[in-house]
Amino acid sequence: MNKATKAFTGNSEGISLIEVVIALAILGIIAAAFLGGLGTTYKGVTIASEQTNAESLARSEFEYVKNSVYRASGFSYEIPAPPGTSPPWDPSRTTLDSHYTGYSVNVTGVPIDPSTHNSTAADLGMQQITVKVYHQDKLLLTTSTYKVSR
Repeated sequence: MNKATKAFTGNSEGISLIEVVIALAILGIIAAAFLGGLGTTYKGVTIASEQTNAESLARSEFEYVKNSVYRASGFSYEIPAPPGTSPPWDPSRTTLDSHYTGYSVNVTGVPIDPSTHNSTAADLGMQQITVKVYHQDKLLLTTSTYKVSR
C-alpha cells in the first residue's frame, strides 16, 4: 500500500487535531508571558525616567536657590508659575525646559533655628529649602537641603 492510500484509509501517522490545539495553547501561553514581560519592562523604564527627571529638576532648583540672594523672610514659588508665584528675586522665571512637559516644581524656603533645625518666625541666618517635584499632579520626589546667609 502506498502513502496516498494510507492517508485515506485512516492509518496515517499525521498530526491529530488535539496535538495541534495543545501546541497552539502552549504557544499562546509563551506569547502572553512574553508580552507581559514587555509591559513590565516598559513600566519600569517609565518609572526610571520619571525619577531621573525628578532628581534632575530638584538638583537644578537647589542650585538655582543656593546661587540666588538670601531672602530672610523665606519664600515659596512654583514652576510652571501661576500668577504671582514666581521666585521673588526673578519674576521672569516661570517655566521649565520643554523636555519637562507635564512636570511641575514647588520650592519653599523656611527660616530655621540652626541649633535645633526647627522652623522659626525670626530669621537666624539659615533656611530649610524643600523641593517637591510632580509629574501630571502625582508627587514623585520631596527633598530638602539648607541655605545659610553669607
